[in-house]
Amino acid sequence: MAAFFQFWSPDADAQIKVGDKVPSFSLPDQDGKMFDINTVLGKQPLVIYFYPKDETSVCTKEACSFRDNYQDFQKYGAKVIGISSDDVASHRKFADHHQLPFTLLSDTKNDVRKLFGVPKTFIIPGRVTYIVNKDGVVVHTFNSMKDGEKHVQESLDALKKMQ
Repeated sequence: MAAFFQFWSPDADAQIKVGDKVPSFSLPDQDGKMFDINTVLGKQPLVIYFYPKDETSVCTKEACSFRDNYQDFQKYGAKVIGISSDDVASHRKFADHHQLPFTLLSDTKNDVRKLFGVPKTFIIPGRVTYIVNKDGVVVHTFNSMKDGEKHVQESLDALKKMQ
Protein backbone atom coordinates (compact mmCIF):
# COMPACT_ATOMS: atom_id res chain seq x y z
CA MET A 1 0.00 0.00 0.00
CA ALA A 2 2.87 2.43 0.74
CA ALA A 3 3.90 2.35 -2.93
CA PHE A 4 0.46 3.63 -3.84
CA PHE A 5 0.88 6.69 -1.63
CA GLN A 6 4.38 7.41 -2.86
CA PHE A 7 3.74 7.46 -6.57
CA TRP A 8 6.78 8.78 -8.42
CA SER A 9 6.82 9.77 -12.06
CA PRO A 10 7.56 6.76 -14.26
CA ASP A 11 10.65 8.40 -15.74
CA ALA A 12 12.83 8.24 -12.61
CA ASP A 13 15.60 6.67 -14.75
CA ALA A 14 15.77 9.90 -16.73
CA GLN A 15 16.62 11.84 -13.58
CA ILE A 16 20.00 13.60 -13.55
CA LYS A 17 22.35 11.67 -11.25
CA VAL A 18 25.72 12.19 -9.59
CA GLY A 19 28.38 12.14 -12.32
CA ASP A 20 26.05 13.52 -15.02
CA LYS A 21 26.68 16.82 -16.79
CA VAL A 22 24.11 19.53 -16.19
CA PRO A 23 21.96 20.00 -19.30
CA SER A 24 22.03 23.31 -21.13
CA PHE A 25 19.02 25.57 -20.54
CA SER A 26 17.82 29.18 -20.47
CA LEU A 27 14.95 30.59 -18.42
CA PRO A 28 13.77 34.05 -17.34
CA ASP A 29 14.76 35.15 -13.84
CA GLN A 30 12.69 37.11 -11.30
CA ASP A 31 13.65 40.35 -13.11
CA GLY A 32 12.50 39.03 -16.49
CA LYS A 33 16.08 38.72 -17.81
CA MET A 34 17.06 35.53 -19.61
CA PHE A 35 19.48 33.41 -17.59
CA ASP A 36 21.63 30.97 -19.59
CA ILE A 37 23.27 28.23 -17.52
CA ASN A 38 26.22 28.22 -19.94
CA THR A 39 27.24 31.70 -18.73
CA VAL A 40 28.10 30.33 -15.26
CA LEU A 41 29.34 26.82 -16.04
CA GLY A 42 33.09 26.57 -15.64
CA LYS A 43 33.19 29.64 -13.38
CA GLN A 44 31.74 28.54 -10.05
CA PRO A 45 29.91 25.73 -8.26
CA LEU A 46 26.12 25.78 -8.57
CA VAL A 47 23.31 24.85 -6.23
CA ILE A 48 20.22 24.29 -8.39
CA TYR A 49 17.10 23.56 -6.42
CA PHE A 50 13.68 22.73 -7.82
CA TYR A 51 10.70 23.50 -5.60
CA PRO A 52 6.93 23.22 -6.06
CA LYS A 53 5.51 26.75 -5.52
CA ASP A 54 6.25 30.26 -4.28
CA GLU A 55 4.76 31.31 -0.91
CA THR A 56 3.81 27.80 0.22
CA SER A 57 4.89 26.70 3.68
CA VAL A 58 7.79 24.30 2.99
CA CYS A 59 8.95 26.22 -0.09
CA THR A 60 9.10 29.47 1.86
CA LYS A 61 11.03 27.83 4.72
CA GLU A 62 13.44 26.35 2.17
CA ALA A 63 13.98 29.66 0.35
CA CYS A 64 14.44 31.57 3.62
CA SER A 65 16.94 28.95 4.81
CA PHE A 66 18.93 29.45 1.59
CA ARG A 67 18.72 33.21 2.27
CA ASP A 68 19.78 32.89 5.90
CA ASN A 69 22.81 30.79 4.90
CA TYR A 70 23.61 32.80 1.76
CA GLN A 71 26.95 34.07 3.15
CA ASP A 72 28.10 30.45 3.53
CA PHE A 73 27.23 29.76 -0.10
CA GLN A 74 29.19 32.86 -1.10
CA LYS A 75 32.13 31.66 1.00
CA TYR A 76 32.23 28.55 -1.22
CA GLY A 77 31.82 30.70 -4.34
CA ALA A 78 28.54 28.96 -5.18
CA LYS A 79 25.64 30.41 -7.16
CA VAL A 80 22.22 29.48 -5.75
CA ILE A 81 19.40 29.03 -8.29
CA GLY A 82 15.80 28.21 -7.40
CA ILE A 83 13.47 26.90 -10.13
CA SER A 84 9.70 26.43 -10.09
CA SER A 85 6.83 26.72 -12.55
CA ASP A 86 5.71 30.06 -11.08
CA ASP A 87 5.84 33.00 -13.49
CA VAL A 88 8.28 35.90 -13.37
CA ALA A 89 5.85 38.20 -11.51
CA SER A 90 5.29 35.58 -8.79
CA HIS A 91 9.05 35.10 -8.40
CA ARG A 92 9.58 38.86 -8.16
CA LYS A 93 6.97 39.15 -5.38
CA PHE A 94 8.38 36.06 -3.59
CA ALA A 95 11.97 37.38 -3.78
CA ASP A 96 10.93 40.86 -2.61
CA HIS A 97 8.67 39.60 0.18
CA HIS A 98 11.39 37.37 1.66
CA GLN A 99 14.44 39.41 0.58
CA LEU A 100 15.91 36.51 -1.38
CA PRO A 101 19.41 37.43 -2.65
CA PHE A 102 19.69 34.61 -5.19
CA THR A 103 18.34 33.79 -8.64
CA LEU A 104 14.83 32.42 -9.11
CA LEU A 105 14.02 31.02 -12.55
CA SER A 106 10.57 30.68 -14.08
CA ASP A 107 9.98 27.30 -15.73
CA THR A 108 6.26 27.78 -16.53
CA LYS A 109 6.16 24.88 -19.01
CA ASN A 110 8.25 22.61 -16.74
CA ASP A 111 10.69 22.04 -19.62
CA VAL A 112 13.80 22.28 -17.41
CA ARG A 113 12.15 20.23 -14.67
CA LYS A 114 11.59 17.49 -17.29
CA LEU A 115 15.13 17.96 -18.64
CA PHE A 116 16.49 17.19 -15.15
CA GLY A 117 13.94 14.38 -14.69
CA VAL A 118 12.73 15.79 -11.38
CA PRO A 119 10.19 13.26 -10.07
CA LYS A 120 6.81 14.29 -8.71
CA THR A 121 4.61 12.85 -6.00
CA PHE A 122 1.08 12.44 -7.35
CA ILE A 123 0.53 15.84 -8.99
CA ILE A 124 2.91 17.83 -6.77
CA PRO A 125 6.14 18.89 -8.52
CA GLY A 126 9.21 17.44 -6.81
CA ARG A 127 11.70 19.16 -4.52
CA VAL A 128 15.21 18.15 -5.58
CA THR A 129 18.54 19.94 -5.15
CA TYR A 130 21.56 19.42 -7.41
CA ILE A 131 25.07 20.49 -6.39
CA VAL A 132 27.22 21.04 -9.46
CA ASN A 133 30.99 21.53 -9.58
CA LYS A 134 32.76 24.15 -11.71
CA ASP A 135 33.00 21.67 -14.59
CA GLY A 136 29.22 21.33 -14.77
CA VAL A 137 29.15 17.84 -13.25
CA VAL A 138 26.58 16.92 -10.60
CA VAL A 139 28.44 15.91 -7.43
CA HIS A 140 25.46 15.54 -5.07
CA THR A 141 21.66 15.37 -5.21
CA PHE A 142 19.08 15.55 -2.47
CA ASN A 143 15.38 14.73 -2.80
CA SER A 144 12.95 15.51 0.04
CA MET A 145 9.45 16.93 -0.26
CA LYS A 146 8.92 17.63 3.46
CA ASP A 147 12.27 18.84 4.73
CA GLY A 148 13.00 21.95 2.66
CA GLU A 149 15.57 23.27 5.12
CA LYS A 150 17.61 20.05 4.92
CA HIS A 151 18.27 20.90 1.25
CA VAL A 152 20.40 23.80 2.49
CA GLN A 153 22.46 21.68 4.89
CA GLU A 154 22.96 18.96 2.26
CA SER A 155 24.13 21.63 -0.20
CA LEU A 156 26.59 23.19 2.24
CA ASP A 157 27.98 19.77 3.21
CA ALA A 158 28.52 18.89 -0.46
CA LEU A 159 30.21 22.23 -1.18
CA LYS A 160 32.49 21.76 1.84
CA LYS A 161 33.59 18.35 0.50
CA MET A 162 34.47 19.97 -2.84
CA GLN A 163 37.00 22.32 -1.20
